[in-house]
Amino acid sequence: MKQYLLNTWEALSTIFIGMKITFGHLFVPAVTIQYPDVRVRLPERVRNRLYVNMDDCIGCLQCARACPVDCIDIETVKSLPTEDLGKTSNGKKKALWVTKFDIDIAKCCYCQLCVFPCPTECIYMTDVYEFSEFGRNDLVYKFATLTNEEAKEKAAQYDVFMEEKERQKAEAAKAKAEAAEKAKKEKENEENKEDNKDK
Repeated sequence: MKQYLLNTWEALSTIFIGMKITFGHLFVPAVTIQYPDVRVRLPERVRNRLYVNMDDCIGCLQCARACPVDCIDIETVKSLPTEDLGKTSNGKKKALWVTKFDIDIAKCCYCQLCVFPCPTECIYMTDVYEFSEFGRNDLVYKFATLTNEEAKEKAAQYDVFMEEKERQKAEAAKAKAEAAEKAKKEKENEENKEDNKDK
């Protein structure tokens, strides 16, 4: 009987202790935010989704080289000497068409190592953290401003320019060789004439 009463007292005391804690929290203001109507204020240096300002990108590939998980894929094409691509916001002259700038956010580890090497500060972490998708391919963000057709056109124009440059170089080398050959023959002819005069 003594054990029964002891067990009953222990059960009731633990219930009262639990109720005391519950009533203590009942009158304390709630700290739970009503997401998504209310969003938590993020710290200033938060690291979330990457963004690239293509107006400032010079296609130097520094961010892609720094990425430890290879989630940045960049392709560039040299501009023609006649083309003026403008300047970045900090005054750097642009010399490359950035035909492809893809970031696979599914691979990204949010280390921010791609941000620091960028000479024009065009890539940075944003405070956007809601970007879930149904398909994995939808997590590949394409930042390039050129369409596929424009990118192919720029590559084709550069190839034509380089072929023309190579052709001109070959013609110049051929003309130089012909001039050297002609000068050599003239020199030989003069030497032969002098030999004939001496005889």
